[in-house]
Amino acid sequence: MALVSRLLCRSRQLYAGQNIWQHGHAMANLFSESQRIKYTIEQHTQGIPDARTYLLTLQEIRIKSGLTDDLGAEAMMMEALEKVEKEIKKPLLRSDKKNMAVLLTEFDKINKKLGIKKEDLPKYEEQLELKIAKEDLQGLKKDITEAMETQLKREEFKDEAMVDVKSLDIRNFI
Repeated sequence: MALVSRLLCRSRQLYAGQNIWQHGHAMANLFSESQRIKYTIEQHTQGIPDARTYLLTLQEIRIKSGLTDDLGAEAMMMEALEKVEKEIKKPLLRSDKKNMAVLLTEFDKINKKLGIKKEDLPKYEEQLELKIAKEDLQGLKKDITEAMETQLKREEFKDEAMVDVKSLDIRNFI
């Protein structure tokens, strides 16, 4: 029954509004998923001298985080890096401000080509958080369903009817 109450509580939070998880993270001093990824990037890329290793490290972090590159932006970024390195005829160092500016200009062209605007980044962050919250909710729902089915298989609970999750009201558990 505790699992059912957790599911109901989580579903109410999810559907009550997107600001709930933001408020909850702020109150508990927890990182949001995007903040966690940003922190991970900062920690793993600290001290990397060249741009190629930096981009490859970002790719590893993305894969480990379970994020997909549906737009193919990574490949375009690597092509832009190769173009800049070909122009300067050596590996691009992150400390090389002039050539890094050229690379960032290439990245801006890629973002424009893909339709990504800097002002839309908070929207993308919210979409990521909502997607993760929905996945968490689906996992929780699966766990609860399995627990309820296991409960039904036990002898002492054979005569009890399975609870319909939709009929429960969260206020009964508060």
